[in-house]
Amino acid sequence: MHTDPEDSRLAELAPIEPAASGEPPARKPEHGMPFGWFWPMGIGAAMALVLRLIFSGGPGQLYSAMLGSFVYLTPALCGAVTVYMAERIERRSWGYYLWAPWVATALFVGGTLAVFIEGLICAAFIVPLFAVMGSIGGLAMGIVCRITHWPKQTLYGFALLPLVLGAIEPNLPNPDRFSNTSRTLFIAAPAERVWHELNAARDIRPAEVDGAWAYQVGVPMPVSGVTVDTPEGRVRQVRWQKNVHFEEVITDWQPNRRLQWRFRFSPDSFPAGALDDHVMIGGQYFDLRDATYTLTPRDGGTELRVEVSWRLSTSFNWYADRVMHLLLDDASENILRFYKARSEGTATAGAMIRP
Repeated sequence: MHTDPEDSRLAELAPIEPAASGEPPARKPEHGMPFGWFWPMGIGAAMALVLRLIFSGGPGQLYSAMLGSFVYLTPALCGAVTVYMAERIERRSWGYYLWAPWVATALFVGGTLAVFIEGLICAAFIVPLFAVMGSIGGLAMGIVCRITHWPKQTLYGFALLPLVLGAIEPNLPNPDRFSNTSRTLFIAAPAERVWHELNAARDIRPAEVDGAWAYQVGVPMPVSGVTVDTPEGRVRQVRWQKNVHFEEVITDWQPNRRLQWRFRFSPDSFPAGALDDHVMIGGQYFDLRDATYTLTPRDGGTELRVEVSWRLSTSFNWYADRVMHLLLDDASENILRFYKARSEGTATAGAMIRP
């Protein structure tokens, strides 16, 4: 039977009849909107990006990006906005409440990189936490949309909460968390040779150390680390790429056995852009404390052990500490492999030229 085109258009505009069971009518998806599946996530990411622009305060100031009110609540808002906008189109599944905020928070982090308000170092390691918090916000908004008549009011509450807490939180002290890690590696070289390399690491090539994850996400690579005598005692002078420089003050000097230092950073140790400013080493939120190298003679060589300790002072220490363990465990293994390669290479060269 032939259907008039005008009749078809009118049928599309006709109201949806209630289901026979008495359930409310299902909302018709807006399939005609270009990229309709995507725009709720885009709006969620945009709202979070606006909050990131607001949370641009320096360390210890109002609306710093290192505040818990930003780190926890901004991705939660991102997820809540995403689900709210999607629910305005049609009822979504419980799975959608969980995975759509992942996409939205990833877009948000990508946006901060695109507009140069966040560095790759922080972005790479905050994504997992943001994804979890985004899912929590999305799930909460999904529940509100299903069982209440106040999703809009709830969304306003989501948006106001980080703004209110961002003004209060800087007045509260952050807890300090002190942690350490250690790694050990056997080096087929005498302790004297290993000791020399520890105190005279010059002209470090990127290929010798670039395997560490930290360097792959933007931490400057080391260039040299040389111990010198100064009026205050022995100091190890360290240089990294991007004109980073700092000192390691020797606190325990037992030749061929033990070397310990405490890190000392000056205001100009990290030039602008060398690291993400709000996670500066030696700053309010994070500090390297000391490092210890222990040399133990073994058959055929030396066992080299490194221990590194650090401080965290944030409202999300439980997460930041796991990230630091991941980074410094890997960095410690990487630097041990560097000393192993240098010590064994020098020892082999010396053996070859002996008469």
